[in-house]
Amino acid sequence: QVQLVESGGGLVQAGGSLRLSCAASGNIFSTNAMGWFRQAPGKERELVATITRGGTTNYADSVKGRFTISRDTVKNTVYLQMNSLKPEDTAVYYCNADRSISTSGGRFWGQGTQVTVSS
Repeated sequence: QVQLVESGGGLVQAGGSLRLSCAASGNIFSTNAMGWFRQAPGKERELVATITRGGTTNYADSVKGRFTISRDTVKNTVYLQMNSLKPEDTAVYYCNADRSISTSGGRFWGQGTQVTVSS
């Protein structure tokens, strides 16, 4: 099992920045891939960004150039730096981990952290 604990959400004005963190514990051998998903009210959960232990990244088109995912393999922590935030980025953001992550996500999920972007 893997436990994921997120932090860093909050309220920010459009154009602002936030950084999310997700610390993994437990069976870290199951965390080759880590990433972030989000779910806005009335919408399906969607992939935001993923990163492998080797540093390969993948981003949703809607966040390319604005969001950066990074990883500290020693601390087993993944970060999501979100810049130039837009109201449409408002959602609950979930950390995800597994040996690999598809567009529907891997096995392990965090509890979610709310990000609200005001216009």
